[in-house]
Amino acid sequence: MVELSSRNARTWSRIGPRAVYGQALTALATENENIIAMSADLGRSSGLDRFSKEYPDQFLNTGIAEQNMVGCAAGLARMGFDVFASTFAPFASMRASEQVRMNMGYMGEPVKLVALGSGLAMAYLGNSHFGLEDVAVMRTVPGLTIISPADCSEIYKTLEACVGFDQPVYIRLTGTPNAPVVYTEDYTFEIGKAVWLTPPREVMLISSGTTVGHCLLAAEKLSEAGLEVGVLNMHTIKPLDAVALADVARHASTVFVIEEHTTVGGLGSAILDHYNASGMPFPRIVTHGIPDRFVETGDYAFMLKAARLDGEGIAGFLQEKLLQ
Repeated sequence: MVELSSRNARTWSRIGPRAVYGQALTALATENENIIAMSADLGRSSGLDRFSKEYPDQFLNTGIAEQNMVGCAAGLARMGFDVFASTFAPFASMRASEQVRMNMGYMGEPVKLVALGSGLAMAYLGNSHFGLEDVAVMRTVPGLTIISPADCSEIYKTLEACVGFDQPVYIRLTGTPNAPVVYTEDYTFEIGKAVWLTPPREVMLISSGTTVGHCLLAAEKLSEAGLEVGVLNMHTIKPLDAVALADVARHASTVFVIEEHTTVGGLGSAILDHYNASGMPFPRIVTHGIPDRFVETGDYAFMLKAARLDGEGIAGFLQEKLLQ
């Protein structure tokens, strides 16, 4: 795979998650002819334009037929191929939900279903294209792993880890070009193992996806104001890292779960479910995400700011809640 460096991290951030997905999968395919890329008529929008030209025998465009795409992907996975099937998040998680439940969940076929433009990333395309409920839906499928990379470098790490992984995976890609960079040098990535970006602290931020970068920006702002906040990248939403959450419970008095997702059924709900089932004493949990309503459409930066999910908004939200 390509070396993770500060220069590459900046370049990948500029071109954005979808382009990096295609670039990373193409790089993996140069070493592995067993990889199959599938697209529900997205092509260039999925970042797979180069892949389709360089490896036409390893690329399938199923058309705008996401249910068929997941079914075909399951069949190819049963034959032993490493299948990465991609479409926009609401179509992957809801339009094809029966096929995900039966073919990936019940049958256990190790399809890697890549949800592009999740969260608010589809911007002006509006609520029909926003992926704000996908984690809530996918969490209900037994045996399905859910991963949301923190930045473009972690997209590379995620795809590399998923090649040969013998379980079905839902890969949730959030953000747009110029998203915050989280990683500028190599690190160990393991499915199911969260990454501490700071030491554990009394006040913690837990997040996944590109919101992690905004949490780091918020932590910097709060540090300037005299408040040191810990940040944990919970890139694997299912299964959660029980060891990391036990460490959080030992050190923190208040935990803020920040997510570009509805506050119903997402990462915050998953963490609360985990703590409630564990029987251990746990800190105050505050979930900050998209309220239980449809949102106003605009450009991505505008919507993040309106939802208080950029660095400044997250910092302000924490300060308000800690004073209550």
